[in-house]
Amino acid sequence: MKKIEPYRDLTTAAATLDNGGRFYNFFTTANDGVITKAEVSKVGGLFIGKQSMSLFLEMSISALKAEDQTAIIAKLENKLQDNYQKYKAQHLLPSNAQSDGILSSNAIITGIPTLTDSHSALSGFIMVPIVTGEVTTMTMIPLIDQYDVYEVRDTENATTFLIAHAKGKDKLPAKKIKIAGVLKELQTKEKDSQQKTKFLEALYYMDIAP
Repeated sequence: MKKIEPYRDLTTAAATLDNGGRFYNFFTTANDGVITKAEVSKVGGLFIGKQSMSLFLEMSISALKAEDQTAIIAKLENKLQDNYQKYKAQHLLPSNAQSDGILSSNAIITGIPTLTDSHSALSGFIMVPIVTGEVTTMTMIPLIDQYDVYEVRDTENATTFLIAHAKGKDKLPAKKIKIAGVLKELQTKEKDSQQKTKFLEALYYMDIAP
């Protein structure tokens, strides 16, 4: 879980993102007007996939004026710009995330998180890959074995939604924040169960400006 401090002005955002990449990125140049994957990786500390990188970018520029966000997006190299549009996040409240959230998509949920021991979290399972030699199989493990689990709620609504982030990381603050990640689904061991519960695998969070 990474806390994001969003850029507050276009000049800072452009200068920080158009940084030339790391020393081994021979084909990227700082301040050339084009923001590449290598440059975003440097500022975000990311060695991960396109979906997470797009979410980091979206959160990082979210405090800019709309026209300044557009200016930054226009500077992205073509492939990065395509990925940014492809993985653009849904903005949801806890009260509508279960009904409106699209599985496997990026989402940004606003609310107040609280560590939970709810039944749905305790009884839910996630699918994880197990690699043996050249064979990969999927197995079910309890959600709480891998994640700290929170219930996040609206300030005006009692409805909650599950948020999970990797154990061992800093705890989420118990105040209204924006939490960004990928929407996934809990599994049950009962083959005939029709109950499906979505949760957000959280990657980033951000304070809300007063």
